[in-house]
This record gives sequence, structure tokens and C-alpha cells, in this order.
Amino acid sequence: MDNYTSDFLVIGSGIAGLCFAIHASRFGTVTIITKKEDSESNTNYAQGGIACVLDRGDSFELHVRDTLTAGDGLCDEESVRIIVEEGPARIKDLIDWGVDFSHLSRAGNPYNLHLGREGGHSVNRIVHARDLTGRAVEEQLLSLIRANRSIRLFEHHFAVELITGHHLGNLRGTRENTCFGAYVLDTISRAILPVRAKFTCLATGGAGRVYLHTTNPSIATGDGYAMAYRAGAQIANMEFIQFHPTTLFHDGAPSFLISEALRGYGAVLCYADGREFMGDYHPLKSLAPRDIVARAIDHEMKMSGAPCVFLDIRSAPPAETKKHFPYIYRKCKGLGIDITRDLIPVVPSAHYTCGGIRVDHEGHADIDGLYACGEVACTGVHGANRLASNSLLEALVFSFRAAADAGSRLRNRARIPRESIPSWDDSGTIHNEEWILLSHDMTEIQSVMWDYVGIVRSNVRLSRALRRITLLEKEIENFYKRTKITVPLLELRNLVTTAKLIVLSAAKRKESRGLHFTTDYPEQNDRYWKKDTVLSNK
Repeated sequence: MDNYTSDFLVIGSGIAGLCFAIHASRFGTVTIITKKEDSESNTNYAQGGIACVLDRGDSFELHVRDTLTAGDGLCDEESVRIIVEEGPARIKDLIDWGVDFSHLSRAGNPYNLHLGREGGHSVNRIVHARDLTGRAVEEQLLSLIRANRSIRLFEHHFAVELITGHHLGNLRGTRENTCFGAYVLDTISRAILPVRAKFTCLATGGAGRVYLHTTNPSIATGDGYAMAYRAGAQIANMEFIQFHPTTLFHDGAPSFLISEALRGYGAVLCYADGREFMGDYHPLKSLAPRDIVARAIDHEMKMSGAPCVFLDIRSAPPAETKKHFPYIYRKCKGLGIDITRDLIPVVPSAHYTCGGIRVDHEGHADIDGLYACGEVACTGVHGANRLASNSLLEALVFSFRAAADAGSRLRNRARIPRESIPSWDDSGTIHNEEWILLSHDMTEIQSVMWDYVGIVRSNVRLSRALRRITLLEKEIENFYKRTKITVPLLELRNLVTTAKLIVLSAAKRKESRGLHFTTDYPEQNDRYWKKDTVLSNK
């Protein structure tokens, strides 16, 4: 068990968790646990890039303005200014760490980086590594982690619950809302062990798998939201689910994101006959913010009965298109679509969770000793709608701030003795062979969320969704309490809790704003709803 004890515990191995670990290792020892392979994270699938003010034609004020506009009145302006103004230093970190971004010989910025443009941005400011930025960053961070003697990374380890004062019986006056680590399932040996740490950072990513159609990998089951909520942390703004407007529509192929950078490069949204339609919805046309584009596509599909719309990049020089988007080109070509000659069929899919665990400007949750970074956190940066490519920037900046804050508190923080933490008790549980029930429950959750809590909502849809999700939650919790723990069961339990948080938040907001649109309250209401939606089980 001593092997699982360190100063810092990081749950998750995307850009937020890895950056927190690297920065925290300057202060003490770090343990990272990840439920799959170390590189399996939402970061690894991020194509677009990192929004950052580097060009002399750009400014902090422009980036702040673009972010606040996209956030539709709910952004925390101080948080926005923090990521915008500290962003260049964090990009320099990545460059110093060896990340190979795309360059130009003379680009008008300090590092001669090629800067792309995406929806909602007034200028080109997207730092990228061709069209696989997330993978380039992830691979380089992992190489640094493996070479760092202060950091240990455990693959195939799944966090079951956060350890708080509740588990210790408030030993020696410890407060219930204090985190001391987590109970963790070794998915190979099936053992559940307490991992002790002075500080814990949740960097578990998002919850796209709550929906039937998503750009997220299979790991995105809302684990961090659910664990933090059960431990008593505040959860905010979960109604704001970003649906990426353009994922590839192709029978028999899994959801595949067509990066917004393609529209920044010149692609336009159109009908099957090539006619554009976004001019009817927004002055920025195909480069409008994502919520507007997603609703426009949804409306056009419903009005026409068509299963998809299309992206058209045929007017761009083919060689340049292949150079800038090699991954997208190869992926589509493998499915018989030559993007330099053919229209690209696209539909919206669940992509990003703008809400999450409510944290302060240092990334600290309202449970002492618990931090949250990346998509799982609600820093106030995104408000009601995330500006494209602000997510990786937010993860970089807030992981640095969280690690620095935790590091400054390390010396004055005592670790709870090993013998004070009770062993995991699964007495009375049995091995259950009815795993088909889990599969059915997973599909039902995803279908309910897609049908009733998607791009367009209503009171009737949300009420029906809440009844179904509440019933499923009770069934799954009963199954959990009497059955030996497995990864599918843990993911299902976390997924249904996260689904409930989304439904409750959506039902609570009686207006339409940003990513939350309801036919019963189609107007924005600043008088009563220009505020966060906050949930807690305390």
C-alpha cells in the first residue's frame, strides 16, 4: 500500500492531469492513475488546437471579448482574463517541453507559429500541430512524465470514490469535507486499495458518453462529476453541453470529428446541392459560434428530413488542404470521401461539457484538499458556451495555478496515517453474470439523453427524461450495492449520476442561453438567470 502513497494524487491522464503532475513534481511526489492506457484521453482526440494571443495583430482584449461573447453573459470575466493573459507563458512551457507545433518561416509572432482560426474568433490565434494537436501534446507530456522520478503513473486503475472525513468517522477532528485521496480499483488484479495523498486533483475529462452520438472516446463517462458530487462538492452549469456541429456522418463508421479549423480554413456548410445556408442564421456564417451552428444544422435537418448537411472545402487548393489536414484527409479517404473533391457529410454530436465541479481561481473545489482541472472543472471561463480551442488553454493555465497553490500548502499539510483509512468493504456482494442488464441500461440512458436533453429541449422532454433517469439510477445503485465491482458497473453508475445532473440543471434554468435552448422559454432572461446553476447533495 505504501506504493500508492504520495503528496499529490492525480486522477486522469489528459493534458490537465499531466500538466498538473509535471508542475506539482517540483514540490513533492506524484501518483497518477488512469483507468485505461496512459494516452487514452479526450486530449488525444483534440484536433483543432490551443487559442492563444501571440500575433502582433491580436490582443488580450480581443480574445477576452470573443470569449465573453461566446459565453453569452455567464463567463466569469476574471477567469477569462487569467487564461488569456497567462496563456502565452503556458504555450512557452509546451514549446520548451518539446511539443512540435506547426510553424511558418515568418509568421509575425515570437515562435513563428502557424496560427489558425476557428468559429467565434475575430482573428487567427489557434496554435496547432497540424490537425492532431491533442495527440502531439499528449505524447510529449507523457515522455516527460516517464522520465520524471517524482512521478509514478498507474494504468488500468479506476477511482471508485474519493476518501473524505466521512470514511474516517471524522477522526481526530478531521472535517467531513476534506479529501485524503481515493479508493482505487486495480482493474487487472480486481483489488480495491486506498490511495493516500495530501492533495487530490480530478482531471477525469468529460461526459460525452452520456449521449448516443458523441465525439468522445469510450472513457468519457462522467466519472469525476459523479465522484465529486457524491463526496459533496458543488457542481455548476451542467446544462451547457456543447454539441460539435460537424462530425462525420457515414453508415458503419464511428463518430469522427471534422475539426472547426476546416471552417476557419475556408470550408462552408451547405446543402447536398452546394448551396450555403449559414448566412440565414448569423453574420459570421459558417464561422458562427458552435451553439448557433449546431442549432442551425439541427433545424435544417428537421425541416428537410435529411440525415445530414455538408461541408464544402473543394474551392481550396487540394495540396494545401492535404498539408493542413492530413489526418482528416486520410480518415475520410479511407471511407471513400476525398475532401478535396467531395462534399463531407456532417451532423452534430455531443462534444464538450462546459459545466462541472465548481472551483475557484486556483482550481480548488469546495472540498478541502480537492482540486479539479480541465473539462471536469467549472472555472467560469466557458459560461454558457465554450469558445473554440479555449479548452486546452484553460487546462494548461488552471493546472499550473492549481499545482502552484497545492505546492504552497504542502508543507503545512499532514497526511492521514495509513491505519486510519478503513479497507474497502465489499462483504455480502456477489459476482453477477447479468451484465446484459448493464448494456441495456447504458443504451437506455444514452437514448433518453439524446432524445430529450439534446440540442433543443422542453419542459415535457426534461420531465420525461428525469423520471426515466431517476428510475435507472435507483436500479443501478441497488445493483452496485449487491454486486462485485467491475469497470462497466462503475462507468454505468457514474454515467447515470452525470445524466441526472445534466437533466436537473437543464430543468432548473427557465430561459434559453448559449448551449441551453428550450422551446418553453425561448428568450434569454438576464433579470433572473444571469447566474450559475449550482447543484449539491449536501
